[in-house]
Amino acid sequence: MDLSEPVVMGILNVTPDSFSDGGCFIELEAALAQGRQMVAEGVAIIDIGGESTRPGAEAVSVATELQRVIPLIKLLAQELSVPISIDSSKPEVMRAAVEAGAGMVNDVFALQAPQALETVAELKVPVCLMHMQGEPRTMQMSPYYGNVVQEVADFLNQKVAVCLAAGIEAKNILLDPGFGFGKSLQHNLVLLKNLSQLRELGFPLLVGLSRKRMIAAVLKNAPLEARLQGSVAAALMAVMQGAKIVRVHDVKATVEALSLYRAVNNA
Repeated sequence: MDLSEPVVMGILNVTPDSFSDGGCFIELEAALAQGRQMVAEGVAIIDIGGESTRPGAEAVSVATELQRVIPLIKLLAQELSVPISIDSSKPEVMRAAVEAGAGMVNDVFALQAPQALETVAELKVPVCLMHMQGEPRTMQMSPYYGNVVQEVADFLNQKVAVCLAAGIEAKNILLDPGFGFGKSLQHNLVLLKNLSQLRELGFPLLVGLSRKRMIAAVLKNAPLEARLQGSVAAALMAVMQGAKIVRVHDVKATVEALSLYRAVNNA
């Protein structure tokens, strides 16, 4: 995938409990239709997830996650031209997804699960390492940082070193600061304001801000259906700070915003 210009990653959750689209694409045909629609709207990569990582979400078994994601990945990989990412922290799911046609691993735990690091090194596919303080069940209880930007950078830098030592090539590493994962509103705002500092780590940045609670909080507790403008604005701010991939629910609106940004930037 060409990252010389910022691109859009579309979120496709086949879960009953994801915070925004939970239950919308449980049925295979609905998920396939959504994948096709994203491609028509200009998505560059589709990120498929079978386990919710929203605050307080319950864990699911390997078998359940495989059942949710593998049939969809197989069909989309055969039909669509854009690459597919698997949003999972389980090495068994990562391996099965790549065998089914996925070309990237997106791991909110940054390959910290047993055998996840070794699995990705063996699969030789790109991987996105995300920062999270705590774990999804408890991460929003009382997040604390002395300096959120520096601590996120230090964590990601450490995980990059671990990946390189395990044999994962530098060209296959992307970084995600983890907005909303163990961070207060103020932490998220400071992190977005100073996102350009994370570019200095030397790896492409993947950012997910779409429809998150930080947007609702700034927009006076806006419900999910009223977070489109805030989500697009946040994605654009991330790109202006150096993000190469923005992970979103609303593909068409974000693609159009980035098209205008590129036109002005390249004028």
